[in-house]
Amino acid sequence: MKLPLSFYQTKDVEKIAKDLLGKFLYTKINNNLTGGMIIETEAYGGIYDKASHAYNNRYTKRTSTMYEKGGISYIYLCYGIHYLFNIVTNKKNIPEAVLIRALIPTIGIKKGSINLTSGPALLTKALKIDKKLNGIFLNSNIIWLEDKKIKIKKEMISITKRIGIDYAEEDADRPWRFFIKKPFIKNLLLNNINKKHKRYP
Repeated sequence: MKLPLSFYQTKDVEKIAKDLLGKFLYTKINNNLTGGMIIETEAYGGIYDKASHAYNNRYTKRTSTMYEKGGISYIYLCYGIHYLFNIVTNKKNIPEAVLIRALIPTIGIKKGSINLTSGPALLTKALKIDKKLNGIFLNSNIIWLEDKKIKIKKEMISITKRIGIDYAEEDADRPWRFFIKKPFIKNLLLNNINKKHKRYP
């Protein structure tokens, strides 16, 4: 079942980032279905977070997408090389977002080949995500997320500082990176995904 847009429109970006673990991200580009289970995310807290593109109410052509109502994609080019995929959250004009950093491939890529989707740049490359998908509603037929009722318990999640944001001063220390611990990834791969989810959308 596709996640409803209301899932992304709640006020707690940190909780949304955690709740996205175990959800499935899919793209259908040129009739090729690709996707997998999200295993790593980072939260970005908008105008009060120095790591956010929208810090201090920064509003540009690029960041304007972040000011839309939650439930759309925010995709930007990093270092002029890699596209990164984010999910806009919260209400309109509250520019918060979650960066999707990694997933376990289940379709369109060799199943379980985490090395192909184990970073935000690798993930977008594998799923053919680029700037053309920026600003698209995440219940579309091009890019969407699903809830397959995979249970991610609290003890399965590691919480750390976010990666590559030293410029964010004190906000660099926010514990807003969430990922499923490796031993649990293996179990999820063997038990939940391969057995319970033999069919994909």
